[in-house]
Amino acid sequence: MNGLRALVLTDLHGRIAASREMAYKAEEEHVDLVILCGDITHFGSAQTAKALLSPFGEVRIPVVFVPGNCDPPSLVGVDIEGAECIHGSRRFFGDVVFIGVGGSPVTPFSTPFEMSEEAIMETLSRCLEDSLESYRVVLVSHAPPKDTRLDLTFLGVHGGSSSVRRFIEERSPSLVLCGHIHEAVGIDRIEATLIVNPGPARDGNYALTCIGEEIEVELKHL
Repeated sequence: MNGLRALVLTDLHGRIAASREMAYKAEEEHVDLVILCGDITHFGSAQTAKALLSPFGEVRIPVVFVPGNCDPPSLVGVDIEGAECIHGSRRFFGDVVFIGVGGSPVTPFSTPFEMSEEAIMETLSRCLEDSLESYRVVLVSHAPPKDTRLDLTFLGVHGGSSSVRRFIEERSPSLVLCGHIHEAVGIDRIEATLIVNPGPARDGNYALTCIGEEIEVELKHL
């Protein structure tokens, strides 16, 4: 794999042992970056999230992340050494730019970080206020886009975000990394955009991706 190498994970749900194992795997795979697509905690605090992210700091691999709907919204503004929240913002690595939206659309469960579809779209639009034509754009979203293989629940309901889907259709990012729907592990496409849900890291799932002239993705398990 030639290009920016990243280990992608999501839905740790408070499992510190899984976090440590993922940090060791990231070191073993010689990745440049770890990308975490939310639900770091399981209804925990920002301090709990810091503790869960600390193993990656110990191996000195930078992390970009968004909070999930089971994380506290306050995590957006928390300063964590070696880890950067990109909810509503962006982070450049060479010619690749990561933008992020955390939380989820409104659920029946009243979880801590839920947003209306309008608020999700406003957050996404804020990330691309000016032109990024010369960059490969990677969207890190806790919620998958609606009506794909990656948002289909066991009950046959599509639980993704219509705003994330609309953003993909209008802006054509190169890659979308997501989670949220634990059972919808896989890879899909919307036109030219590759979409990946690596599955819950609490169960040992992750993905390796290389972002270069081409984008390569491997779904893996510890």
